[in-house]
Amino acid sequence: MSKALNILKEVFGYPAFRGQQAEVIAHLGDGGDCLVLMPTGGGKSLCYQIPALLRDGVAIVVSPLIALMQNQVAALNEIGVRAAVLNSSLSQQDAAQVEQKLLAGEYDLLYVAPERLLTARFLNLVTRIPVALFAIDEAHCVSQWGHDFRPEYSQLSVLHERFPKVPRIALTATADMVTRKEIVERLGLDVAKVFVSSFDRPNIRYQIIDKTNSRSQLLVFIQAEHPGDAGIVYCLSRKKVEETAAWLVDHGMRAVAYHAGMSMQERSQNQEKFLREEGIIMVATIAFGMGIDKPDVRFVAHLDLPKSIEGYYQETGRAGRDGQAANAWMVYGLGDVIQQRRMIEESQAQLKFKQVATQKLEAMLSLCETTTCRRIRLLSYFGETTDTVSCRNCDVCLNPPQVWDATVEVQKALSCVYRTGQNFGAGHLIDVLRGNLTERVKQWHHDRISTFGIGKDLPERTWRAVFRQIVALGLLTTDSEGHGALQLVEASRAVLKGQESVYLRLQAKPERSPGKRQTDDLVPLDSTERYLWEQLRSWRAKTAKEHGVPAYVIFHDATLHELVRLCPKTEDELRLVTGIGARKLDKYGNHLIEILRGC
Repeated sequence: MSKALNILKEVFGYPAFRGQQAEVIAHLGDGGDCLVLMPTGGGKSLCYQIPALLRDGVAIVVSPLIALMQNQVAALNEIGVRAAVLNSSLSQQDAAQVEQKLLAGEYDLLYVAPERLLTARFLNLVTRIPVALFAIDEAHCVSQWGHDFRPEYSQLSVLHERFPKVPRIALTATADMVTRKEIVERLGLDVAKVFVSSFDRPNIRYQIIDKTNSRSQLLVFIQAEHPGDAGIVYCLSRKKVEETAAWLVDHGMRAVAYHAGMSMQERSQNQEKFLREEGIIMVATIAFGMGIDKPDVRFVAHLDLPKSIEGYYQETGRAGRDGQAANAWMVYGLGDVIQQRRMIEESQAQLKFKQVATQKLEAMLSLCETTTCRRIRLLSYFGETTDTVSCRNCDVCLNPPQVWDATVEVQKALSCVYRTGQNFGAGHLIDVLRGNLTERVKQWHHDRISTFGIGKDLPERTWRAVFRQIVALGLLTTDSEGHGALQLVEASRAVLKGQESVYLRLQAKPERSPGKRQTDDLVPLDSTERYLWEQLRSWRAKTAKEHGVPAYVIFHDATLHELVRLCPKTEDELRLVTGIGARKLDKYGNHLIEILRGC
């Protein structure tokens, strides 16, 4: 481990291992198999990159996305590690050159897509070289119940069958107990050691608010808390992605779109812009994001409800990878619940898949409607317990919602569903309850039924919250034909008969806007610090452009912050700054010292 620590310091520029990194590296370095569950930003890559440099041969890294491979290789090359990619983005000539260098022993790590790895040509190529280890990144892609299922991953057990003496490491940031079991079974990791780190991302603030006008709410959120920051906005449909991106641009934001319906060239251009430039907002479907290494994403926003907590956790985990403060913000309404339930019901999937999808959705709804700490609820889903009752960094802890006995109001709502024939959506039912004499109410003679006007004491906003929550609680369902009509279920009977009480959450209004969050311990900067900060950022941007890499590949924001704070004047002092290894010290040390002379 002394060699491993030396590599950590000299090559990667970090003073010490974090969490279970050292234990994982020691186990893999000694030739053992392992499954590693570590949150995004927790340092998973180092768990196989350092053993790759410790062991003889080349490490073969299986990665699902071209962009992820290219970014990781660029970062490794920048610090002097011999790494390359072999995927469909290469021309036949370039691919042949990579293969020749591989056979010549010129690489420490080779990143390859699962489709390429499974070909007979590649497997035969691997038999001709010494292999240090196999790393299977984003291992949750093996699970058929997961949100990122990749069929090719289920065939990766071939690695153990063909190369039984080569150690393997499977890594993921997102896996519940069912997914973990499937990873072990499908990859043949029965005797592997399992390392499970805490799933907690304490720097991320979780906030879920009632949806009224999602785009306007998003704009207010960005303007108040993240002006000029990089962020990701997730939408369910391609159309909504394009409309939201255009809306943000029209309101002065630097936003781009990304979804599977765009051309490969346009997707690549927008992704490169997001990765290489600062302050870009990416509006996307879930087709974007897996493996994105950009460390300075300050917020992730959801304008539609994710299908599962796994999806939500992985998507929000793309914020604040640098450990600085970040926001996970979501708007959520009745339409989201109805839409997700309808998608499951209308799916052509087998019954078992629908049952699993329903369970995952119910867990997600429970997170949205919880009246206790969101972080604790999120961690408990992954089997992690904590002694604390408040994280002090989610909206529920910072602004606790009131809980009220809504049994009578729920009975009124359920009764109205029954009296109107179980053929109408929430909007019409609310009109009936509030005594609104609309044309549709008159058309169906619903002004003559017993529930007309019995809920006029409550505003429309409250009734929408009531319907949203009782659908989320499973006291109502939607019609099987997909028209959005609300219908009673067996669980409705006990409430209507007064045999069960129903308590709902009443969303408290924040007393004031929290304003822009403090994102580092240097705020506010004095004039000298601000000048140095801007000088360093300007130099980093210029250098990154010259090298053709994203700015964070040169240095993370956290490293620039430390440079401003410590203001090193010599190479020996620069060695003490986190993120500056021997290669970067040699390449950039003089430039940094020249800039920092003004300290």
